[in-house]
Amino acid sequence: MPSPKSITTATGSLHTQSKSSTWLRPTGPTTPATMTRSLVVDLHNSASFPTLAVGILLGALREAGHQVELLSPLAHDVVILQRERRETFWDDWKRRLHLSRRPILRPLRNWARKLQGRGQGRPHPRTLQETARALESKPDVLLLSAYLRHYPTVMEIGRLAQEAKVPLLLGGPVFNLTETANEWLSIPGLTAIVGAEVDRSLPAIIEAVANQEDLLQFPGVTLPDGRTSGVAPPLRALERGPIPDFSNFPWDRYPVRVIPILAARGCQWGRCTFCSDVVTTAGRTFRTRPWEAVLHEMAELAERNGTKNFQFMDLKLNSDPAQMRGLIQNIQARIPGARWIAAVHVDERDDSGLSASELKAAATAGMRRISFGLESGSQRLLDQMDKGCRVEINSQFIHDAHAAGLSVRCTMFRGYPGETAEDLMQTADFLEKHALLLDRVRFNEFTIHVGTPIHQVLNESPTDLPELEVLDHDPLNARLTVRSAERLSGDYHRALARVLRAVYQINRQALRPEAAAFDGLM
Repeated sequence: MPSPKSITTATGSLHTQSKSSTWLRPTGPTTPATMTRSLVVDLHNSASFPTLAVGILLGALREAGHQVELLSPLAHDVVILQRERRETFWDDWKRRLHLSRRPILRPLRNWARKLQGRGQGRPHPRTLQETARALESKPDVLLLSAYLRHYPTVMEIGRLAQEAKVPLLLGGPVFNLTETANEWLSIPGLTAIVGAEVDRSLPAIIEAVANQEDLLQFPGVTLPDGRTSGVAPPLRALERGPIPDFSNFPWDRYPVRVIPILAARGCQWGRCTFCSDVVTTAGRTFRTRPWEAVLHEMAELAERNGTKNFQFMDLKLNSDPAQMRGLIQNIQARIPGARWIAAVHVDERDDSGLSASELKAAATAGMRRISFGLESGSQRLLDQMDKGCRVEINSQFIHDAHAAGLSVRCTMFRGYPGETAEDLMQTADFLEKHALLLDRVRFNEFTIHVGTPIHQVLNESPTDLPELEVLDHDPLNARLTVRSAERLSGDYHRALARVLRAVYQINRQALRPEAAAFDGLM
């Protein structure tokens, strides 16, 4: 099933339809062979905007004439995902503890991480209570689209479904990874795990469950006994998919009405060694759709949901610069007053769609915030990551985006294999020089995810990364726990402290007023 942000290595696009507006889908439901009633529980439950993956599920079923009920825990005062916010001293202290590599702090850090993980993974009693109540009406199937962190909650909901004798279908962004899917087969009451983009096939899958037919006729399905129909191919002709349905989300609980939207799936670059997005169910290979189709969907969703604020959930909106230009040049004519934010990939392409004039045009067209993966201020590390970018290009982009009036956000991490004190000093230099041009920095610890290029290197040529010691291979969460075998110097710790000080100085600032409505998103 699709997921909000799993939505890359080959290039290419799908500009193949005629001028007959094939993206205009017929209105009104069709009559399914078997009338079914589904219950969808939104485990993503963002406190900021509706869940795109769940909206796609609802849209697919309702366009096919199926009945479907949404249970959003947020509507019952359950808030799981908190927005990023203007940081306080407490936020800075927690980040310093979490990212510290000093041996003396390791016991405290490990205890804090374990405590945080236990709190985040614990099923919320209200979610279980409302799910049990909804299952009393005996829907034909219970649908869950889950992230891996939801495992404890999925286990408990599975028990509820088993007791109610309601079939459970589970999907999520990484269930195309066989090893990970197999780790989830012990979920009580499980009928099948679906590791596929089911935008068009979901109604038929639900009918097959209701009629007790063989689910292995559908690609990407794994049954509790381990039988599988194989890895599903990436979905093509995206313009033929359903319009997401957000009508039953608790719009009154969101601080600002923001509609999530996808212009394409995957990333045209798709080579960053650490990136797990490009190995997910919907992230494999880059696929786009005509900008006309995207704007048609945006206009429809704006009318349905009473807002003109949008967040593009694409991994990189500028993967297809021509599509991005089409959106920028036509969005205000199609949706007057639209405001939107997006993430991009800053790189060395001759045409990345991110020139100073194009960024200014984007701001004029309603763009308010732009996010990108900065990762490091060290060119040596960027090359090792295969980012396809240069430090000076990142710098120019930040200057141009800020000058255009955009709020600039970036993501970074500490601990890439071989990182030195000098690398961190260069990162600190970069952040300090651009502190007044950046509104937010998301700074994380480096993690190796299953299926990524760096994981493949560890599997096939571990001697290429002698500094890494693998402590645990965790297919349940699709990641590896590693530790650097290198002894870190005092210079390294001091450089890291300087980087974290720069991050805090940036994140304690107020956002540019133009982007205030999108605070915390992306």
